[in-house]
Amino acid sequence: MSQERVSVSTADVQGLITRTRVADVAADTTAAQAERPALGLSQQNKERLLSFFSPLLLLVAWELLVQFGLLDKRFFPAPTSIIGTFTNLVTSGELFRHIQASVSRIIVGFLMGAIPALILGIVMGLSRWIRAFFNPWLAALYPIPKLAILPLVMLIFGLGEMSKYVIIAIAVFFLVIYNTMAGVMNIPNIYLDVGRNFGANRVQFWWTVALPGALPLIFTGIKLASGVALLVIVAAEFVGAKTGIGYLIWQSWQTFSVEAMYVGLVVISVLGFLISIALDELEHILIPWRL
Repeated sequence: MSQERVSVSTADVQGLITRTRVADVAADTTAAQAERPALGLSQQNKERLLSFFSPLLLLVAWELLVQFGLLDKRFFPAPTSIIGTFTNLVTSGELFRHIQASVSRIIVGFLMGAIPALILGIVMGLSRWIRAFFNPWLAALYPIPKLAILPLVMLIFGLGEMSKYVIIAIAVFFLVIYNTMAGVMNIPNIYLDVGRNFGANRVQFWWTVALPGALPLIFTGIKLASGVALLVIVAAEFVGAKTGIGYLIWQSWQTFSVEAMYVGLVVISVLGFLISIALDELEHILIPWRL
């Protein structure tokens, strides 16, 4: 009896030790998991600070290099000088006038090119016959540099606003139509079959099946086209324009006002960044299932 009691008590002790060890391991694991978010958050904050201060460090280094004569200020003016020119352009209202002119041209030209491209891209994605008819034309016209046909566009539509709208529309058209067509063609057949089985008419089929299914690639095309539109309008404003960011840069080159030229370049960069953010937010609203 005494031996059995001793063996039982020993087994109980070993079981207690094992349970204690398991509990300690579980507690350590829980503590480690609890510490990970804090470490991750700290690392994330450091990365954000680095992303925030890295442009400032670059500007400070640029300023010091100019002040010590290590950079030629004729071609690389000090950031403080550029900021002064920016302030003068803002105070006089000239900069806002140029920005308004360029943005309005981009919006009008973008709509002129994107809407027909969107409609035709959906039709081409759904119909093999229409796709076979238009594909050779697109393949032949797309490789032509859009700036190369700017003189022809200006010859046909003159030096006014219409030539700027048309050249932007042409540049936007091809990117949107190709991405729209690819988006429709990549829709799984099961969704197309469901739309047909439910008896959707042609308009309903386009609006409820083809367009939502192609939206991810459509937005890819729109984002690419927005950058191209910004590039094209600046080049188009070099000639035949009296307002716009491109005109500001060209006029600055003619008068060797390098600071104003840098202001124009910075404005283009900021415009592209803001357009990208706006399109991202619009994409999150229209395509919530991609989040």
